[in-house]
Amino acid sequence: MTNIEVSDDLDAEPFDAAAHAEAMVGHHYRVDDYYEVGREKVREYARAVQDYHPVHWDENVAEEFGYDGLLAPLTFISLVGILAQDRLFKTVVTGYDPSQIMQTDQVLEFHKPIKVGDQLVCDVYLDSFRRAPRGADIIVTKNIVTDQNDELVQTTWTTLVGRSGAEIDENIDHAVKDVIMHGLHEESPKHFPSQRLVVNKPVDAIAPEPLPRSKFAVSFDSVAVGDELPPRVVRLTRGDLVNYAGVSGDANPIHWSDSVSELVGLDNVVAHGMLTMGLGAGLITSWLGDPGAVKDYSVRFTSPVYVDPHKAAEIEYTGKIKSIDEETRTAVVAMTAKFEGKRIFGRATATVQLA
Repeated sequence: MTNIEVSDDLDAEPFDAAAHAEAMVGHHYRVDDYYEVGREKVREYARAVQDYHPVHWDENVAEEFGYDGLLAPLTFISLVGILAQDRLFKTVVTGYDPSQIMQTDQVLEFHKPIKVGDQLVCDVYLDSFRRAPRGADIIVTKNIVTDQNDELVQTTWTTLVGRSGAEIDENIDHAVKDVIMHGLHEESPKHFPSQRLVVNKPVDAIAPEPLPRSKFAVSFDSVAVGDELPPRVVRLTRGDLVNYAGVSGDANPIHWSDSVSELVGLDNVVAHGMLTMGLGAGLITSWLGDPGAVKDYSVRFTSPVYVDPHKAAEIEYTGKIKSIDEETRTAVVAMTAKFEGKRIFGRATATVQLA
């Protein structure tokens, strides 16, 4: 698939990125390549989100839990998602400034755990599009992730707010080009894998066999509505943000550049939304006992976490059992995350399978 070209004809109608995006709803594409999950990449990502559950680090422990390789942390799929999102805005939803795209919502549905050796393929759908006031368009993407056996691994939904066309600030655009990592603002090299645009054709994927109930997860009989999870306090420094940007591939300079963050109207550089979601996942899995027993996890991002160059930011995560289901032996955990006393998530829940 090739990029959409805008005519140089002066009499031609100017390219309307929002109208084009609306027309592309229902389309999806697949990159003709796969993402192979590496052993050290799993450990790098676990370190970046400060998740030290042994199934992410020790093969012997992972085997004891019934897995034939290290398990990836819950939000590891963001590494695949950031690549898919980058291609989406270069080839399908064109005309948007990457530095002015903000993530507002993330939903992860787990069909099977991601583990070392998996070869993941991502089918990216433009799920919905809505024009919002003041030029900020709301874009929802749906990713269907399958492995080398064509088995479903995850289904994810990401809500983004972006600006296009005349709404793009040229000062910001120039500033970003002077600091962004090489390769992110240029056209993709010719040797990059091609992308195939598919229209209204469902992904042919196989539902995996359900995993046996984990004996390492919290017992259903020990859980009651209203129970509180042990709280978790996490410190984030500028070094943590730079490390996460490198590990995840999310190099938006608002997460590490004072000049760019000031230009876009932020009080300071801000932590990546997926980083704060990944840190919250540790609260859930450390209590649950088995990261592979999480069925879904979703967060709505409502307030930024500012990270000062001279002082670490502290985020306090707490959780409570919101509901339980006796038939499926599952529970829904409601999580709260606060920075400087202010909630940074408008909604954060996870459904977990109990023993």
